Amino acid sequence: MQKIFIFFFFFCSSLLFAQDQQLAYDYFRKGEYEKSVTIYQKLYKQNNYNSNYLSRLIYCHQQLENFDETKNLIENHLSKYPSQIQFYVELGYNYELQHQQTKADFYYLEAINTLKSKPVYGYTIGRTFQKNHLLDYALQAYQITMELNPNANYEIQVAEIYGEKGELQNMFNSYLDMVEKDQRYATTILRYVGKYITDDAENEYNILFRKLILKRLQINPNNSWNQLLSWLFMQQKEYDKAFVQEKAIYKRTDSLGLNGIVNLGELAFNDKDYAATKTVFSFILENAEIQHYIIDSKLYLLFVDIETLDDVEVIDTQFQDLFKEYGKTSATINIQIAYADFLTFKKQEPYKAINILKEALKLRSSDFQKGAIKLKLGDILVFNNKFNQALIYYSQVQTSLKNHILGQEAQFKVAQTSFYKGDFDWAETQLKVLKSSTSQLIANDALELSLIISDNTVQDSLKTALKLYAQSDLLAYQHKNMQAIDSLNVLLNKFKGHAIEDDALFKQAKIFEELDLNEKAKNNYLKIIEINPTDILVDDAYYRLGELHTKQNNREKAKEYYQKIIFDFPTSIHLVDARKKYRKLRGDEIQ
Repeated sequence: MQKIFIFFFFFCSSLLFAQDQQLAYDYFRKGEYEKSVTIYQKLYKQNNYNSNYLSRLIYCHQQLENFDETKNLIENHLSKYPSQIQFYVELGYNYELQHQQTKADFYYLEAINTLKSKPVYGYTIGRTFQKNHLLDYALQAYQITMELNPNANYEIQVAEIYGEKGELQNMFNSYLDMVEKDQRYATTILRYVGKYITDDAENEYNILFRKLILKRLQINPNNSWNQLLSWLFMQQKEYDKAFVQEKAIYKRTDSLGLNGIVNLGELAFNDKDYAATKTVFSFILENAEIQHYIIDSKLYLLFVDIETLDDVEVIDTQFQDLFKEYGKTSATINIQIAYADFLTFKKQEPYKAINILKEALKLRSSDFQKGAIKLKLGDILVFNNKFNQALIYYSQVQTSLKNHILGQEAQFKVAQTSFYKGDFDWAETQLKVLKSSTSQLIANDALELSLIISDNTVQDSLKTALKLYAQSDLLAYQHKNMQAIDSLNVLLNKFKGHAIEDDALFKQAKIFEELDLNEKAKNNYLKIIEINPTDILVDDAYYRLGELHTKQNNREKAKEYYQKIIFDFPTSIHLVDARKKYRKLRGDEIQ
């Protein structure tokens, strides 16, 4: 009985202690420092070796301007635990807050001098300086530690400090020094460098980073510098330049295989740079020995032809040639899926496509291959207005590949198909989850469709306008463009002034562009701007106008629309691209 009582006592004490910790932190986070101080004092007395409690207590006192109390607290702690020399920094900072710089510097130097004899405390001292924004001292602490202990590695912290100080050249050089010492850091540093790099080749940080890498490449050619340059050019969507770097890596050593070049080719294709795509996959065909590289390269070259050639019979013959060479096996599932897509959306032969995919499902294949087949089957069934059958296939993929990108894509297609059916509530339910998708593309698509639904249900409880818009959207998906245009005209005439008007105009304008009816597209974009200059689609309309006038070689008009985005829409997703194209039209020299 006594043991049970002791156990119960300690259990309750631990529970209360944990509750005090959480309560103190909650007050601390909310800025209720007086309440937080009371609890942290209690916690610190119970465990005065815990430096976290003391650090929080110091911060609270300083926010309340209890500087004398803070000084006594730190001095008493240092007398008990002299090895916790980071509190010399805290003591100095306490004086700095009172504008007593001489005393502050005395204790900062005390911490630095102690560090020289005890470099084991390097990180703790450096971090404490850094936390209090004493960046020069933090830099000194890390550098001294690395000089005294060659095994200490604080290059990332040093680089971060240079970044905080705005010394970007020193920051980039620090990251590159890490790669110089160990090439395995080449991938690691991209996470940090990527915060400063944009897709604008004229961005000053992009230019600086490129120059620093090129300087090292000239002195010491190695794969790491080519790898970093390739990454930079890919961020800038300069795929031809990235290919030069990837080719240099491949030719210097083929131990890495062709994976990097394949990834580059896929990225170029997804970004519709078909010239670069063709160059990359032609190179792979010339050098590949493994069959899947060869098949994938031929397929991507065929994809380029699908996008750039108008003769569907020529494309069909190319597919047949691939099947003759490699057969319809699990190794060619991607080709079978692509052929089914081509038959449906280019040749208007969906039933033939469905049969091909159903046969493909019988092949021995992975769950991911089966998922891809079912997604395409669903797409073709939607094309045929077989919504319920499509939803079955999409739901199967969503369930079987729940945490995979294919599962998230299937869930979006469930939402989209429900939207086409007019089941807006169920579509919204799916879209709410997808707004936080790990795929930025899916998250953006989900947000866009969700906004269309939510913005157009307030005024119209029967959702009549939204249903008509969904029907028009489906017609566009089915490549029934003229019917979609007519349907949107009905909507625009019937619901003039309705919230859906701008969405309908934008959707119709995109269809006009597909049909090369560019003047009609321009009129729609101008109407969107006229209806409401602050509408969410206005920057998109300006950007499309810039693109259309660029296409027609009307440089001055294109500049006018790009400039509008630059000055009036600083948060637009088109800002970087608009600035780049504006400068190009203006004749700026690209460095």
